Amino acid sequence: MSFSTGTDNAFGLLLKQWRSHRNFSQLDLSVASGVSQRHISFVESGRAHPSRQMVIKLATVLDVPLRQQNKMLTTAGFAPVYSELELSAPEVAPIRRALEFTLRQQEPYPALVMDRYWNQVQTNQGAVKLMGWLLAGQSVPEEVGPNLMKLMLHPEGAKAHIANWEAITPHLIHRVYRESLAEGQDANSRKLFEELLTYPDVQALWQVPVKDNWQLPILSVNFLKGKQQLSFFTTLTTLGTPQDIMLQELRLECLFPADESSEHQFQTLVG
Repeated sequence: MSFSTGTDNAFGLLLKQWRSHRNFSQLDLSVASGVSQRHISFVESGRAHPSRQMVIKLATVLDVPLRQQNKMLTTAGFAPVYSELELSAPEVAPIRRALEFTLRQQEPYPALVMDRYWNQVQTNQGAVKLMGWLLAGQSVPEEVGPNLMKLMLHPEGAKAHIANWEAITPHLIHRVYRESLAEGQDANSRKLFEELLTYPDVQALWQVPVKDNWQLPILSVNFLKGKQQLSFFTTLTTLGTPQDIMLQELRLECLFPADESSEHQFQTLVG
């Protein structure tokens, strides 16, 4: 054990925050990680310095996202170990092909891949046709861009075409809020949350409590265009065991018809 007489305890405080966030006691973390409870106590209080391997072990047990694991490492005085590649990088070509395959398999129903800020980076034809149908003849503001959250919540986006907009908005804004609080997130996450709150009605709905199961990766959305209504439920998934920050933060959203009427109508719509 390496003992410290200094006052810099940034890592210990960060470890304690994550342990509390995961509802782990020091004993729970000790049993799960194989690190003595005494040592964990010393690390959190700043009386001991963790090794690089211990930082990774504790972070893994606490299921800390890779971006935040890098922050824990640098806070403890070590170099980051996880890369952050571009989706176009040759090293991630197999993952890119897998995502493209999944998007094709979801046809004719919509599917899209998004980054950690909810910007669309890949979509299938089902998603293109759904948005084309909803927004036909409508000029979407340039600042909305490819961002799904902005598109869903902006008054000049898809808001007017979502029959249950008031029901789903609390779920959406709470998700963005929770992500903006996560240790290691940069200012862009908070900026997105604050921008969404400026949209009409979002601030009021942000105050609406959500049900206990709000974090379930399934949401029902009812799209409305004229007299035609299409009901979908959406699933949101992430890659299982990535060792790259960008890959871990990718989200794959798939939309499935919620009833036979919506299934038949959408199949007719896409031809």
